Amino acid sequence: MNITKTLANELNIKESQVQAVLKLLSEDCTIPFIARYRKEATGALNEEQIATIEQSYNYLCNLEKRKEDVIRLIKEKDLLTDELEQKIKACEKLVEVEDLYRPFKEKKKTKATEAIKLGLESLAKKIMSFPINGNIDVLASGFNMKVEDAILNASYIISEWISDNAYLRGWVRQFIYNTGMIVSKKKKNSVDEKKVYDMYYDFTDRIKYVKHYRILAMNRGESEGILSIHLEYDLDKIISNYKDKIIKNKNSYVVLIVENAITDALKRLILPSVEREIRTMLFDRSSKEAIETFKENLEKLLLTKPIKNKTVIGFDPAFRTGCKLAVLNPYGEVLEIATIYPHEPHKKVVEATKILRELIMKYHANIIAIGNGTASRESEFFVADAIKGLDVKYNLVSEAGASVYSASKLAILEFPDLTVEKRSAISIGRRIQDPLSELVKIDAKSIGVGEYQHDVNQKDLTEALDFTVSKIVNEVGVNINTASTSILKYISGLNKKCIESIDKFKKKQAFKNRTEIKNLAGMNDKIYEQSIGFLRINDGDNPLDRTKIHPESYELTKNILNILNLDIYNKDETFINTIQNVDIEKLSRQLNADFYTIEDILKELVTPGLDPRDDLDDVLLKSDVLTIDDLKVGMELVGTVRNVVSFGAFVDIGLHNDGLIHISKLSKEFVKNPLDVIHVGDIVNCKVDSVDKEKEKVNLTLV
Repeated sequence: MNITKTLANELNIKESQVQAVLKLLSEDCTIPFIARYRKEATGALNEEQIATIEQSYNYLCNLEKRKEDVIRLIKEKDLLTDELEQKIKACEKLVEVEDLYRPFKEKKKTKATEAIKLGLESLAKKIMSFPINGNIDVLASGFNMKVEDAILNASYIISEWISDNAYLRGWVRQFIYNTGMIVSKKKKNSVDEKKVYDMYYDFTDRIKYVKHYRILAMNRGESEGILSIHLEYDLDKIISNYKDKIIKNKNSYVVLIVENAITDALKRLILPSVEREIRTMLFDRSSKEAIETFKENLEKLLLTKPIKNKTVIGFDPAFRTGCKLAVLNPYGEVLEIATIYPHEPHKKVVEATKILRELIMKYHANIIAIGNGTASRESEFFVADAIKGLDVKYNLVSEAGASVYSASKLAILEFPDLTVEKRSAISIGRRIQDPLSELVKIDAKSIGVGEYQHDVNQKDLTEALDFTVSKIVNEVGVNINTASTSILKYISGLNKKCIESIDKFKKKQAFKNRTEIKNLAGMNDKIYEQSIGFLRINDGDNPLDRTKIHPESYELTKNILNILNLDIYNKDETFINTIQNVDIEKLSRQLNADFYTIEDILKELVTPGLDPRDDLDDVLLKSDVLTIDDLKVGMELVGTVRNVVSFGAFVDIGLHNDGLIHISKLSKEFVKNPLDVIHVGDIVNCKVDSVDKEKEKVNLTLV
């Protein structure tokens, strides 16, 4: 197999692009570095495409290695034919290779292996020759056992031969997958108090088309002992097909024996195995789709627009233990911590109001970030009333994972003298100031924008989310003088030793140029090359150090400025207009440099270190409370998308529970995937579709 050609065809790109990516990866280049600084080699492939090439290449390499191993193992038994070897080499999936290898595997103790020990393989072969003349009593005699016992044992051997038939096994797998049904039933006497799985008590769907979230829900119900899951299919048709393919002579007196062996092979050996394979296939497919949804949601959440240059009060709601307040300056540094008791059982509303208002006025706070956990509803009412007359607004912030961070070693190291709740208030406040910098401190699986995240392949989920965080951190870049160790660990190429060296240097003095980074302990040429473009120095010696321009292109940048007769220290209107009107292709030829690098340099000269989050919607801030009693069908509202799932999107419209926009209400056109229309963090206009006050549920329509 030509792996690069296969990959190019699968991904609909050129072979040269695949080869370039594989070469760069073999040279220990990171995916963010390749995507950003080697566009001329890859044809500007993005991170997702490069990662797909890497994953697919690894799979195909494993496939090729397995083919080689299987061919070698069969050859060692002196059973390899040219036809079999070609079949193995033509396989496109591992399961196909295993099907072909099955007859040659060393068998554990089975009914067939025991029958072979009894010397009945010759009888099995005679039966499978479908003789016409003679009779079974004569055929099955001479084996030192009763005729019926000889036939039974020979049938076990035939059943195993049938089971090992790669072509028929592949056919039955496809037949069940394409035509079968997956069925879910409630187990007798099982208890589902909250009726979590009520829609699956008597549920049937096509295996081929069943939604991934249904598979994950049914699997969970099965693991909890509430549901039983099985596959249904046309067994008679499968048996009939096997008979047509296996029975060579229907006039033979052994036909009934072979028919019984076929039924035994299917029911005892083939179908249980194939059903497990299909269930695994469904899980893998469902897991992959759910992980993709989580990845996209996480990406949008990490790209939430930060609220810059604002003093924020982080508000961690609670009842008995009191609400913790953390006043943070615009850089996220803690100015003051306080505790108030506005709720039951204390109900010190007047005192709590006084403390909150004094903090707002003392520090000129602009925003209050309220965690959306326990007591958040009551806290929102309290805050809305307490801030009346003050120039301050509030926002409900997802506190998913805040408790995980607050109890972590990292939080303890950062705030050793504070309680978990006070650390949580700080985290909530920082989440609105710079969501990315704060969220990278938390295991991405705890952030709460997933779908059946505990039911998917956890290794794949971890790898996918780490990839997403790394992708976004490098896309945004970091100011090395303010970046935490938590965010630096996601920077392309950096290792633990380099991060420790960076942290040690910053404790003594700020970095003034990228050359100082190059000279750090543990920073070799490869690490520097891979990481430096993503590390910015905003107030350093060299204005290029605050840009995404890689130092390897500094000389090219100077040549561009010279040709255009521009001064980087004098960025007036003429400077910007000149760059924006450059003929990049002409400049590329003139400098004998690639188009993509020049294009990126020019962009950085106009908007150095541009944060991609700056172009996104502003965070929706509020100053008053909306209650479910205020809602009327048809009312138009503005909300923030909190989570996107396969069946729609949950939108924060200011109530305790998010409203649901069902997938059918996202557009007048058919929507296959909600992520084609809506994303986490979007500010959306929506209309109230229905209100269930008893269940506190609101259904919305996207306007």
